[in-house]
Amino acid sequence: MLTALAAGQGIAPIAIDLNSTHATHPLWPGHARFHLVAQVVAGVVTSAAEIVLLWWPGPWQTQRFLLAASLSAAPLLGYLIAMLTRRVYGGTLSDPRGIPPARFQLRGGVIEFESNIVVIAVALIWLAIAVLLY
Repeated sequence: MLTALAAGQGIAPIAIDLNSTHATHPLWPGHARFHLVAQVVAGVVTSAAEIVLLWWPGPWQTQRFLLAASLSAAPLLGYLIAMLTRRVYGGTLSDPRGIPPARFQLRGGVIEFESNIVVIAVALIWLAIAVLLY
């Protein structure tokens, strides 16, 4: 379970962030794009390290598993902190010219939410189950 989460955290941002809705978005400042690409590369490197920790044979298996789980939790918690503090730095959960929020109709009304929140919540639950099962 943790291997799948680590691999997803390394692969998904490449597809989601390194395109015209994010890293090559024409209206984003170059410095913001630079930081995004650095973040994606750091995520790929961290995910690879997590997988090595999980699958490399040798001693300290439990400690390596817990370290990999902690490394996997870091970006998830980072997202939650950034989301909760976005008013302090003027952040938004989506960009009008980027990936739009998910929209659902419910009882005649429209519910709109940032789909990343669902992904982060599911990933945290998945991580918690992996650690509890270990």
